[in-house]
Amino acid sequence: MTLSPLLYRKDVPRASLRAAFGEALAALAKKNDRVVALTADLAESVGLLPFAERFPDRFVECGVAEQSMIGTAAGLALAGKIPFAASYAAFSPGRTWDQLRVSVCYANANVKIVGSHAGLTVGPDGATHQAMEDIAMLRALPGIAIVVPCDAAETGKAVAALAEMEGPAYLRLARPSSPLITTEATPFTLGKALLLRAGADVTIAACGPFLYEALLAAKMLEAKKVSADVLHFHTIKPFDEKALLSSVAKTGCVVTVEDHQTTGGLFGAVAESLARRAPAPIEPVGMPNAFGESGEAEELKKKYGLTAEAIAKAATKAMGRT
Repeated sequence: MTLSPLLYRKDVPRASLRAAFGEALAALAKKNDRVVALTADLAESVGLLPFAERFPDRFVECGVAEQSMIGTAAGLALAGKIPFAASYAAFSPGRTWDQLRVSVCYANANVKIVGSHAGLTVGPDGATHQAMEDIAMLRALPGIAIVVPCDAAETGKAVAALAEMEGPAYLRLARPSSPLITTEATPFTLGKALLLRAGADVTIAACGPFLYEALLAAKMLEAKKVSADVLHFHTIKPFDEKALLSSVAKTGCVVTVEDHQTTGGLFGAVAESLARRAPAPIEPVGMPNAFGESGEAEELKKKYGLTAEAIAKAATKAMGRT
């Protein structure tokens, strides 16, 4: 598996997922005139300024009206366009669930929803803007794909893949610049998890930029003679149950890692799969059904137990239950 050769340096390079999204969408629009972009008064924040500058006739500024943005996107999709509708995740899907359910998913409209500033790492913006329920909200909707890229390189691949697939999709992005984990050579296929480290003692299933913490935890465990399978579930839906079950058959236990409530997110997807197919000990590392607070991202990660150290501790606990 191709990972960044600089991954484990203390000064690991970082890049913005939001900027990567905007550049990838602009590059895609140059090749495909069906691609359009919409936002709700957040063009700069969600990385859409390059698109707006290069393709003003295909950029729709909806103002502070997220629900109207989704309705407009659904109409554009039904007219043959490929709309990417971007806002903060706290606002969309936070305020647009009804429109997503009826106008997009029920209609099977080819709309790509982009939720930026998701998770606890929004930091100083506080609890109201720390969308940690968005995956759970959307997992229950029929027909929608959910993609949570781990870094800027993977974000670009996700944009291209989502434009190619037909039907509703949600792309979840973090606010801060995130460690570069993958490279341009790292494979990306919608619905297919990536095995980034091979081990025999515990499975660590992670998604999004917190994959970095999962990989650091695996290194910590390695120093204690514990080997971890590290699986990256960049696609939460459709979920790669085959990859999960293959790993758990080998290790016998799982830790899930996500910048999301443990209720209904990656932990929910993993737990549901195991309950149906192969029950095994599982320990979640994520937001423990609580609201966040204002603070720097790294401070909040430590307070709420979303660090590599916490993941390694959870792995020890899961192994103790086998």
